[in-house]
Amino acid sequence: MKCIVTGGAGFIGSHLVDLLLKEKHQVIVIDNYSTGHIGNLEHVKENIKIIEADLSLKGEWMKEFQSVDWVFHLASLADIVPSIQNPVGYFDSNVTATLNTLEASRKHKVKRFIYSASSSCYGIPKIYPTPESSKIQPEYPYALAKRLGEELVLHWCKVYKLHSISLRFFNVYGTRSRTSGTYGAVFGVFLAQKLANKPYTVVGDGSQTRDFTYVSDIAKALLVAAKSDKSGEIYNVGSGETVSINKIVELLGGEKIHIPKRPGEPDSTYADITKITEELNWKPEVPIEQGVSKILDSIDYWKDAPIWDPESIKVATEDWFKYLG
Repeated sequence: MKCIVTGGAGFIGSHLVDLLLKEKHQVIVIDNYSTGHIGNLEHVKENIKIIEADLSLKGEWMKEFQSVDWVFHLASLADIVPSIQNPVGYFDSNVTATLNTLEASRKHKVKRFIYSASSSCYGIPKIYPTPESSKIQPEYPYALAKRLGEELVLHWCKVYKLHSISLRFFNVYGTRSRTSGTYGAVFGVFLAQKLANKPYTVVGDGSQTRDFTYVSDIAKALLVAAKSDKSGEIYNVGSGETVSINKIVELLGGEKIHIPKRPGEPDSTYADITKITEELNWKPEVPIEQGVSKILDSIDYWKDAPIWDPESIKVATEDWFKYLG
């Protein structure tokens, strides 16, 4: 198949590119490198076409969709704090860019459109494990923007018959995860701290749990969705279990210190993956112990990541507590 991967230089996108090439598909990557890194594609750049473009702005990049079979729309801005500080930028990146990508796909009659949605749309769920039917209640602009993008995808599927699937990712981790940006995902923070021989900054008492899903499982779910005949459907993509932050510290090894619990964060994320397992025959393959071992084997990737401590975290999350507290 001829495929476009938006955000293909990013964490999840670059792993998907690897998988598509392994299966002999033709790949075009469109990325503006706002969060992705060309180094993630260095090992495959001779085998793909790379377009640098901002999807929130209409342009020549839209012509690349001609004769494309599958579009994987992964490009987006992530993180809670910067979305609170820059809601307009997040709307442009996660909503307007999705609209433009959908229109390019519709115009050129793309066969399949796969959207990377976020489990953050559930806010603080009342049901665990959390099914796709749970109430939508975004707690911050990033979550809202990703949900609005999902609404656009489902609407274009309904009205314009653009065959689409939305995958709601839970806490994705693995090699090539982002090393920069405002206070971000727990593994990026912890790995940089480990390299610097600093204690892990554990939020609250560390008993909160997360559905950590390894990136290769996510990439396989994207491919399975593209190959399926389903359309207009939403699927959770998770690991099938939920693991405490204290367990992650134990697996990584090292000392820890505690920082204040943050508002707007659930005590647990835990995906009900019954639907994707039964309808798409997908299931996670990488248990947390194996996944942590894989990233420890590649820990040098995080050597240039910012090293956070309680004081720098306090400064970086001031707006979090200001607006969500």
